[in-house]
Amino acid sequence: MQSQDQSTLAVIYENWRGYQEKLRDAVAPLSDDQLTLQPAPHMWPLGQLVQHIIGVRAGWFSGTLQDEDAAMNEYMSWGWHDSPPRSAAEMVRGLEETWAFIESRLQRWTAEECAQTFPDEWDGEVIHVSRSWVIYHVLEHDLHHGGEISLILGMNGLRSLDL
Repeated sequence: MQSQDQSTLAVIYENWRGYQEKLRDAVAPLSDDQLTLQPAPHMWPLGQLVQHIIGVRAGWFSGTLQDEDAAMNEYMSWGWHDSPPRSAAEMVRGLEETWAFIESRLQRWTAEECAQTFPDEWDGEVIHVSRSWVIYHVLEHDLHHGGEISLILGMNGLRSLDL
């Protein structure tokens, strides 16, 4: 429940943290076999989706926003088609570490810092994206793929994200 003195952004960030915790809690008990579940043979398995969330978080917040971090550099390679399988415990650690990295920045960036832009490539063109845009983009990405993960879990009779 929002207190009357919380800003809109504080409420959004607090609820994103809650979503992160629900995602983490849904992934934590999964077996290696359950991480290979997929909605159809041509679609990504659950474990690859979780890795993809981790890799994208690290890529945008560390790579694109030029905030160098050794752990985030490792996570940037997660979730590609040739990524090795990882255990639920490894993925939980990746979710927690990438979230801690993101949250520490959300807590310290000023409005002026959020307006700062950084170069990125899109369809062979260099564009400039602001920190604010990256924050929203990664939030929507977490929600999108978290929904896919929840659906895969539910389709297979497993506990989905408790939303």
